[in-house]
Amino acid sequence: MGVDLGEIVEDVKREINLNEMKGKKISIDAYNTIYQFLAAIRQPDGTPLIDSKGRITSHLNGLFYRTISIIESGIIPIFVFDGKPPEKKSEEIERRKRAKEEAEKKLEKAKLEGEYREIRKYAQAAVRLSNEMVEESKKLLDAMGIPVVQAPGEGEAEAAYINSIDLSWAAASQDYDSLLFGAKRLVRNITISGKRKLPNKDVYVEIKPELIELESLLKKLGINREQLIDIAILIGTDYNPDGVKGIGVKTALRIIKKYNNIENAIEKGEIQLSKINFDIREIRKLFITPEVKKPTERLELAECNEREIIELLVKNHDFNEDRVNNGIERLKKAIKEAKSVEKQTGLDQWF
Repeated sequence: MGVDLGEIVEDVKREINLNEMKGKKISIDAYNTIYQFLAAIRQPDGTPLIDSKGRITSHLNGLFYRTISIIESGIIPIFVFDGKPPEKKSEEIERRKRAKEEAEKKLEKAKLEGEYREIRKYAQAAVRLSNEMVEESKKLLDAMGIPVVQAPGEGEAEAAYINSIDLSWAAASQDYDSLLFGAKRLVRNITISGKRKLPNKDVYVEIKPELIELESLLKKLGINREQLIDIAILIGTDYNPDGVKGIGVKTALRIIKKYNNIENAIEKGEIQLSKINFDIREIRKLFITPEVKKPTERLELAECNEREIIELLVKNHDFNEDRVNNGIERLKKAIKEAKSVEKQTGLDQWF
């Protein structure tokens, strides 16, 4: 789900061209990105791409071809995978599970009734990411020469941490949580830019990458990062999904600017204590000091392993061999050029 800060970041976010990120490393929330591929890369009836054995391949398709396009833009992606989620997230995980089970039931009903629009909608809502899909994703990225980092906890927190210690230029995710975790810069839509169909409508829109800088956001709002976290807690996070009933993001901003933090707002009677059914300090701590580590994995592009890519995509999952070979040639050229651009970018800082 992530925290919905859209209304208060609108004035500071800006479109960013992929070329503006040429030569820069971007730490990417892998799970978030793979879910985007699973939702967006579909057959005409809304069902995901599958191989001859009925196994889903949408995520592999997106990771291979879209990542190549990103590298061709001169960007060095670092994919960060989730570890064990915090215990506080269990309620949100269970909610998502129930939502997917409900979507699966409605999907079966829509198939029986031949409702095309409903099939597409519920097929996307029912998407699941299995352990096997995760491991294959890591294997493909490694074969492509793309840096892969295993987070001890949440991937988004680790991607933000990598950015906060300047091992990447920005963190990439569709969620705004990266800002709460301390990312200096958040890039959205990096893996799904281009024309996309709006949910449940026969309308296509142009999706462009967006950049949000934490320092600019905090300055614009007149708050600090801890206060931004308190705003998120009031409207609901993955650790307290319901937030405080009746409080939206703009109201939360007003309250925190007036009282500095949630506890003061409760003390002054602005927020009723009876509406707080979660541990404020514990949730705040999960954002301020999440479980992260300094990566020991390589964070550089490497030469791709053509044999492993062919084995995984063509032999195991029935991808078109000519298309994959063409992709490999593009990838090899892109890696060579991206490494050259990164080297030049690094040299430029000395002149």
